[in-house]
Amino acid sequence: MSQIPVRVIPANDVVAALLALSDALAGTCAVFISPREVNGEKVTVEGIPEFVDSNTAVIVESSGSTGTPKRISISAKALIASAKATEEYFGTQGQWLLTLPINYIAGIQVLVRSILSDVPPIQMNTAVPFTPEAFALSSTLLTADAKFTSLVPTQLIRLQQLASQDPFLVKLLQRFKAILVGGQATSPEVLEFFRDKGINVVESYGMAETSGGCVYNGQALSGVEIKLVGEGTVAIRGDVLANDVASEGGFLVTQDMGEFNEQGLLRILGRADRVIISGGLKMSLDSVEAVAASVPGVVEVGATAVSSTEWGERVGIAYVGSPEVADYIAKAVFEQLGIAAKPIRVIRVDRLPRLANGKTDLITLRQIFSEGI
Repeated sequence: MSQIPVRVIPANDVVAALLALSDALAGTCAVFISPREVNGEKVTVEGIPEFVDSNTAVIVESSGSTGTPKRISISAKALIASAKATEEYFGTQGQWLLTLPINYIAGIQVLVRSILSDVPPIQMNTAVPFTPEAFALSSTLLTADAKFTSLVPTQLIRLQQLASQDPFLVKLLQRFKAILVGGQATSPEVLEFFRDKGINVVESYGMAETSGGCVYNGQALSGVEIKLVGEGTVAIRGDVLANDVASEGGFLVTQDMGEFNEQGLLRILGRADRVIISGGLKMSLDSVEAVAASVPGVVEVGATAVSSTEWGERVGIAYVGSPEVADYIAKAVFEQLGIAAKPIRVIRVDRLPRLANGKTDLITLRQIFSEGI
């Protein structure tokens, strides 16, 4: 197999990333998007080869909240298959509002979709904290009839807080053909808020190994096959898979637990190591976090398992925010998710433990409860 050069592009140079990704989709180079440059100083990147096999278009760095970073090689074929499947799902191409860093797969796919549709994206400044006011201003710059964006649940919650009192923002959001939300679970209450107002929020499930979202609102995209193995582990097959991630039979066996409802739609329960059994009932800690994060006054939240002689495991919640809302968190989680999710403890902390990549340090979080701090 022939070799092609690797271009390293900093995440704050979206124009250079678009040009490089265009060449990568054409097969003339591969791209690694590094973290942002700060004050013009180049980021030191180790372990990126000068040349790679021609079946690599992008190298994406990804890591779980308890694991070490890993780099995933994705072909142009997989990236294009993912983008085309999204286009087929919505029945159109369109213009995208970029709200996420482009050194992660969700941001990269916004650029890939923009390249294939030949419509430049509108970029928000992802170097500063997300605000609904900045989102509203940026969305007015979209000119295409079909407008799209991709968000994480925290951003969606911020939009909800302003939209609940700002009819103009509601009108702006209604103009979007779709607002994808993924990366972690989203509170059912938050989703209901937007859908009741005629805003098309689409839950996306996927990962770097699947070139981004491959299941929308529980439905596998075109060319994607989903099955459950073992005790409910999600397995995925299709052209969207990254290089060398499939096991025998062509399926990527994920670390996520899921189930199919009566309509055959996939419901993600959460990562296998984030699904507890409380009183014989399965409960996703990711879902607990989603509900807790939607409570006004909560800035950040983390949920963990707490050992219980009677229940096996119970939920513990640590949050950053107003000291008055602890009872409201417990009430919201119980009412929306049921008795298995009812937290045994809700504690307020100055900050959540974080890993170098910004994700919650789940091991340290669990120790907070086991040590009684």
